[in-house]
Amino acid sequence: MANSGEKTGLYSTGGKFLSFLLSQEQYGLEILKVVEIFGMMKITAVPRAPKYLKGVINLRGKIIPVMDLRLRFSLEERPYDNKTCIIVVTGERAEQELTVGLIVDTVLEVKDFPAEMISPSPDYGAGLDTDFIIGMGRDGDEQVTILLDLEKILPAEHIDIPVTSESSAAQ
Repeated sequence: MANSGEKTGLYSTGGKFLSFLLSQEQYGLEILKVVEIFGMMKITAVPRAPKYLKGVINLRGKIIPVMDLRLRFSLEERPYDNKTCIIVVTGERAEQELTVGLIVDTVLEVKDFPAEMISPSPDYGAGLDTDFIIGMGRDGDEQVTILLDLEKILPAEHIDIPVTSESSAAQ
């Protein structure tokens, strides 16, 4: 399904985004969805999971699934290094809050994109789904940041990611 151009929310109002790199391209996530950022840590693999789901981490007693965004976007896999980071974000899946770690090449900075600096994503036709893109943030003359819709990149319907909440942990 191609991008219909009928985006609302941050596309029409602008906002602050955490920028990061994946394969030399700059991406951004709404800063209000970011919980924390840290370097790579031990990830426990989950059997039979899709390749982009690297496993889970134990973050202060909470089990959090971790996705490699390079693999989620069908980019070439590369070894992790000292710049590789995990961005912990909170989004919604099926009307339930979901906390996920996203592996990125490196975190850059928080950028403010007013509405007039956000362009719709190009329409590539019906063959390419760009629904996960809020828009293209323009920063200066040449730099473009691909602004992502977190809920659209989360694996909603085709995988059951273990979710731990404080209420279920207490039972």
